Amino acid sequence: MLEKLRLALYGLALTLATPALALDPALLIGEMETLEPVESYTPAITGYLREDGSTGDLSDYAGKVVVLNFWATWCGPCKAEMPSLQALQDELGPEGLDVVTVAFGRHNPAAMRDFWDDAGITSLPLHLDPQTELARGLEVRGLPHSFVIGRDGRILAQLIGDADWSAPETLAVIRAYLEDEAPE
Repeated sequence: MLEKLRLALYGLALTLATPALALDPALLIGEMETLEPVESYTPAITGYLREDGSTGDLSDYAGKVVVLNFWATWCGPCKAEMPSLQALQDELGPEGLDVVTVAFGRHNPAAMRDFWDDAGITSLPLHLDPQTELARGLEVRGLPHSFVIGRDGRILAQLIGDADWSAPETLAVIRAYLEDEAPE
């Protein structure tokens, strides 16, 4: 009884905190226990460098639900979770998801490419935030740190730390975001 009341109150709090999306709290299990739905907002700083050195912007992904992941070549948990981010892209990319990876801080491009090759990453972008402006603007607190971004560029949730992004509970959460954020 107490557990049902706790879930009901949590659901109400989520509904009030995120009027655009009330994620079912029953989905926040297993790998997604630490996902924090947030009151949706649009970040002020959205730029990054692409692998080719050109400037990119999160608006490049407008119309898609995005899992934005900050990582570093020296980060052990980042290495552990990267293959599951690739699997998430492979599984849900056709449904309107883009997994966007941004290396935190200064990195040697060759070391970044080696990291990708070692992890078996074939289709995730190698973006860079060399001055950590994007990370600071989003208040990244440790690595890895991931955000779920709606089709209109609003931050919907964050997860601090690593996760298995290919786990069934993770796929259920991201599918819920895809369904809620579906174009009308």
